[in-house]
This record gives sequence, structure tokens and C-alpha cells, in this order.
Amino acid sequence: MSEAQAIHIAVIGTGGAAMAAALKATERGARVTVIERATLGGTCVNTGCVPSKTMIRAAKIAHLRRQSPFDEGIDVWAPTVDRGKLLEQQQGLVEALREAKYASILRDNPAITLIQGTAQFVTANALDVTTTEGEVRRIKFDRAFIGTGARPAIPPIAGLADTPYLTSTSALSLSIIPERLLVIGGSAVALELAQAFARLGSHVTILARSRLLSRDDPAVGDVIRKAFEQEGIRVLLRTQASRVDYADGEFILDTNAGELRAEQLLIATGRTPNTERLGLEQIGVKTVRGAIQVDGRMQTNVPGIYAAGDCTDHPQFVYVAAAGGSRAGVNMSGGDALLDLSAMPAVIFTDPQVATVGLTEEQATTQGLQVDTRVLSLDSVPRALVNFDTQGFIKMVAEQDSGRLLGVQAVAAEAGELIQTAVMVMRANMTVQEMAEELFPYLTMVEGLKLCAQTFTTDVTQLSCCAG
Repeated sequence: MSEAQAIHIAVIGTGGAAMAAALKATERGARVTVIERATLGGTCVNTGCVPSKTMIRAAKIAHLRRQSPFDEGIDVWAPTVDRGKLLEQQQGLVEALREAKYASILRDNPAITLIQGTAQFVTANALDVTTTEGEVRRIKFDRAFIGTGARPAIPPIAGLADTPYLTSTSALSLSIIPERLLVIGGSAVALELAQAFARLGSHVTILARSRLLSRDDPAVGDVIRKAFEQEGIRVLLRTQASRVDYADGEFILDTNAGELRAEQLLIATGRTPNTERLGLEQIGVKTVRGAIQVDGRMQTNVPGIYAAGDCTDHPQFVYVAAAGGSRAGVNMSGGDALLDLSAMPAVIFTDPQVATVGLTEEQATTQGLQVDTRVLSLDSVPRALVNFDTQGFIKMVAEQDSGRLLGVQAVAAEAGELIQTAVMVMRANMTVQEMAEELFPYLTMVEGLKLCAQTFTTDVTQLSCCAG
């Protein structure tokens, strides 16, 4: 197909979803115009996954030099943290990945035209793009893809807007480690950054509206809270701020737990889709609280307009965004691809990590399923024993009659490295009995899945170390 005959697709954004859509569409012969209003690469590489996990890893190294389960035999010392140098290393990686995985790919693909500017729909087949030079360009298209992501949500707390509070974006680029840090939020971003700052030297207090990780099994949040408190992080549950003030370099919070003060305040209470400036109402695209509604093929209610990633009603994970974008790229160019989220893994990079897939016990029973569950404490996992780190558990939810695995919740060191095995078991519709009979390498954390599966029929405390 010649370029003149190719389907023309407009892609708004350059994050994980948008890049996947653009590349898949061009792979299938489409011509693509990509519009980006800010920095190439979206949240993940610039202000999300890459810088946050770099900071979290640095914080863990600092923590282990200060304290580990082997301190009786290995000297410990308080490390000196040079936040400026850590930030330089972190941002160096961000810039290298942005160039290698975004800028150079867009630059070198002859089927893609990149325009720097702000896009707004004028019809279901045309966009107006206001370029960085102030020029307005009309872009006509056959299909359009929206991958504009999300930004930190800011709660309506009195006085907050008049203070220099931090969001996850600005916290990750903070050049100093504050002596005291208040964190409002009890979900993944709040907890990851709270622990990282604490391990790098801050005195951290977390204010959670209900409990930690309130969407997960209650036992998950309980383990994380205890782990945090053991590290000196103050956790205030069912605590909300009614007012925030800032004076003389200090935040003052009025809360139902009393007055709290700190040099820095981090707001981490969720994210808001970046959709309000796209003119979606002009063409009738349906949104709910700003989130674009899409079907399993990533198409909106308006034919020819597709979307994926954090700007939609999908779970906000970059791999979900990329998978959705890729399938949209197929569908926009004449194919037929569905996104199946029935076995979607999720990882929270606290220490211990939290990794989940499928249904919790509560979710399964709410759906009317008859379930059987087992919880394995980590003191039954040989890898955890030799690590002298038995904080956490593995829980399995199975269908009562068939034994089919419905969900796993794991709280453990490197739990994120074991959860994909559970994903594959669920994809294969395996039972916990079949899982219990599989070979798992000894002295790995993933062996904990086998041991937990065995507990449906066996008392694993009565097994020898590596009994199959």
C-alpha cells in the first residue's frame, strides 16, 4: 500500500499507550501523526515508574547499609546520602531512556510525523493543533487515538492550594531530603515514596483516610503498616486534614489527630485523567469523572476514536496502557484485537512488596462464587527463612468445587518477581492441585506459590525442606 493510500491515524500523546498504538499501526501499514504538548515519553519514563523505582532502590541500599537481618555478623554504619548526586544519576537514566525508547524511535520511523503542540477535536475526523510556535494546524484523520495519561489529583483541603505542596512529580525531583515529611494518601504512590524518603533520612508521617491499601485484602495493609512502623514511619489511620497552612518554611496541618508540622507535604491521593482540554464534548466522546470510556477493543462510543492508558477507565499501570495501545493500533488499522484484564498482575514496590492478581476473597464472594482460601506465612518458605526475612504472607483464593485458582495476594520481599507465575496459572485455568504438583526451584520465593497450593491438601509444616 502506498503512503497516499494508507490509513491516516492521529495519535495524541507519547506515553506507553500512545507509543504502542503508533508503532503497531505503522507496523500494519498506517501513516501516523503524533501530537505531544509537553515532554516526550509520558508519565512512566519521566515522572513515574523509572525515577520512582530508581529512588526506591537507592533508598533500599541506604537502609540495608544501616540495618539488615545479618547485623550480628556484619558491621553497620549510617550512610551519608547525597541527594543531589542520586538525583543526577536518576535523571541521567530518565533522559537516556527517553532518547532511546521514545525520541529516537519517533525520529527514525518514516511513517510517523511528530508535531509538538496541543490538540483539540473539532470534528470526529479533524483536530486543531496549536503548535509551540502558536500556529494552529488542522489535522484530518481516518482514526484517532487518545493516550494523554493522567496527573496527580489534588484534594479540596482548605488552604492547600496556597501552599508549595509536593506531588509525586515534584517529590521525585526534590533536590534535598527534608527532615520531616507529611504524606497524605494510603495507596501505592503514597506508600512507595513515603518509605523511600524515610530510608533516605526523613522523619515521615502518613495520613490515610481509612486504612493502608484500602482496595486490597485488609491483611495486606496490616503487614505494610507494621513494617513501616518498625522502620520508624508514623502511620495515622482514619486521619484527614481539614486545613493546610504554610509559614516560615513549615507546613501546618489541622487534622482529627491533632496539629501536624513538617518542612514538606506530599499529596498522593490518586490521579486525574488529562482529558478536559481535548474538546471531547465537541464530538460526543463519553467520559466519567474525566476518564474516557472504552470497550474491549479500545474504541470509545464514537466510531473511529480510540483510547487507552491512564486517561481511560482502565487500571493505571503502564503495561495495561501499552497493551491497550497495541490492541488499538491493530483495530484502527483493520484488525480485531481484544484486551483481557481478567488476570492482570499488580505490584507495589514497598518493602516488603505487594503483588496481586485476580480476585480477593471478598471480591469472589461478592460475585457469588463459592471459594476456598489458604494463607501461607513466610516462615514456611525456605527462601524467606535463609534471608532471615519472614515478614508477610501468600494468600490463594480458589473455586471451591473445581480448585481453579481465582486470585493471589502476596506480601513478601520481591513479591513482584513471583506473581507472574500465578498469572500464567490463571491464564491456563489450572487448579491449585495441579499447581501443587508442578516443579518449582528450591530456595526461591516463587516456591512459596507451590507451598501455598499444597496447603489446600497438606500440612506443609510436616514436610521436609524440599518435599515435592
